[in-house]
Amino acid sequence: MTTSTAGSGMRSQESLGRVHFIGIGGVGMSAVARIMVARGIPVTGSDAKDLPVMADLAAAGAGIFVGYEAGNLGTAQTVVAGSAIRADNPELQAAHAAGLPVLHRSEALAATMADDRVVTVAGTHGKSTTTSMITVLLQGAGQDPTFAIGANVPALGVNAASGTSDIFVAEADESDGSFLNYRPRIAVVTNVEPDHLDYYGTAEAVYASFDRFTELLPADGVLVACADDSGARALAERTIARGNTRVVLYGTAEDSRLRLHDGGPGDVWVSTPAGKFALELQVPGRHNALNAAAAFAVALELGVAPEAASAALAGFSGASRRFEFKGEGRGVRVYDDYAHHPTEVRAALAGARSVAGNHKVHVLFQPHLFSRTREFAADFAEALNTADTALVLDIYPAREDPIPGVSSQLIGDRLSGGGRLVSAEDAVRAIVADAAPGDIVLTAGAGDVTAYGPLIVEALQAEAPGG
Repeated sequence: MTTSTAGSGMRSQESLGRVHFIGIGGVGMSAVARIMVARGIPVTGSDAKDLPVMADLAAAGAGIFVGYEAGNLGTAQTVVAGSAIRADNPELQAAHAAGLPVLHRSEALAATMADDRVVTVAGTHGKSTTTSMITVLLQGAGQDPTFAIGANVPALGVNAASGTSDIFVAEADESDGSFLNYRPRIAVVTNVEPDHLDYYGTAEAVYASFDRFTELLPADGVLVACADDSGARALAERTIARGNTRVVLYGTAEDSRLRLHDGGPGDVWVSTPAGKFALELQVPGRHNALNAAAAFAVALELGVAPEAASAALAGFSGASRRFEFKGEGRGVRVYDDYAHHPTEVRAALAGARSVAGNHKVHVLFQPHLFSRTREFAADFAEALNTADTALVLDIYPAREDPIPGVSSQLIGDRLSGGGRLVSAEDAVRAIVADAAPGDIVLTAGAGDVTAYGPLIVEALQAEAPGG
């Protein structure tokens, strides 16, 4: 599809006029639309299917259409097109024919931020969780930020809302370079690793893109970076060397300004220049403790008292599809996670292991994208081998066409004794057969593997006494 390119210049909220969203039902698109409606911008939108979020937007005042037709544009003055919209979409074609500006979702979101103190969260992993933590923390500390998150958050009820304060917290997606459209005052970088190589081509291009991201910070801005991640630390060091941006490190490293001390579940705290403060977290895993430290650092930068920040974090129960509890049967607990990069899979399984204790961890994994599987097959297998049982489904293609010679077998060939490929038809039966009371089952991946969680719970409950 053809839209404005990243970095094409900031627009004001007032300049948008009447806005039409093509693909308004997507999680990112609906978030922007929800904020615009709340801020009084006339909004219409369409999608191929009648999705639940569209009824919410209609109730809030948006004009909603099911199905794509050129006439849906009406009197729109600006069009926002979702990343999945094809070039032959009749509404997109009509927008171009009429000479209307067609914006990427990030450009539209950036326009709504122009007058706010902007906090953006970027990184190869952990963006949604960290953005959610910051938002929940600020709300709990008496702030009312505007927020836009790439996942639904149970503690918030929605993934986006327009707040009454001048703080705007947003997830910044690096996958297509669109995070360069924002102008943050505080930029959080959780980690930097090669990913999305179908877009970037090389690891060096990924690193260069994050450099450009930090260069967007103003003279009084701050980069909040994870000292424990080699990519984020290297980015911080390059930013410090430029000399025009303040840097705050967080993590377990000794030179972290906010130093994390993780003694295990229920024993997590941070030391700051103002003292030591407990982090009472409902979500497991070292990665989530690091995300919480990032949120704590942002809160301090925004003037939140550390005692208030510590207390408010206890209200965070997780983001949708981030180690999300799906149910239990026969004494087996089932969780779902969006993990689709080797580092994410490894972190999710480490979190599952901390919950399982002396019991076993079983994972049903669905690779996402042929290109990612080709690049990281060995790393995926290494991560999956940390589970007691690893079952691997066929690749979820998403936006890609098949690549000759690339299949889940590239991962399967490297799995240890507890791992094997499994068909969609046999997946539920196979993982239920492996699980014993006290064990943890994790479904993982960015595709439709999330649908297996409820099916696994149902099958476990059917086998339970009295089931």
